Amino acid sequence: MLARMLLNLLNNLQVVEKLAESRPIRRAAQITAYFITKAQIAGRDTSKRVMRSQTLRQVRDEVGKAPGDLGELGSRLKRVRETFVNEVKEGWKDGSRQIKK
Repeated sequence: MLARMLLNLLNNLQVVEKLAESRPIRRAAQITAYFITKAQIAGRDTSKRVMRSQTLRQVRDEVGKAPGDLGELGSRLKRVRETFVNEVKEGWKDGSRQIKK
């Protein structure tokens, strides 16, 4: 019964308009829009950083080459891992600097 009454109220155009004009609902919409915008900006920045990533380029190069033996494959993977770790450390430092601002 309660669900039916709630559904009836939410289907009423006047009730929905009143709610939309209320301060708490407007503020919730503003906060939601703010966080969505921030997430989009962060996503764009991250995708740009990934495209410039040395690790990504290195992986692409390594995939194109056929390994001669397991030792060569191990050394390639080690280089990729080292590059990845360095980029993660740099990203961590950049993130800490941005948080401090």
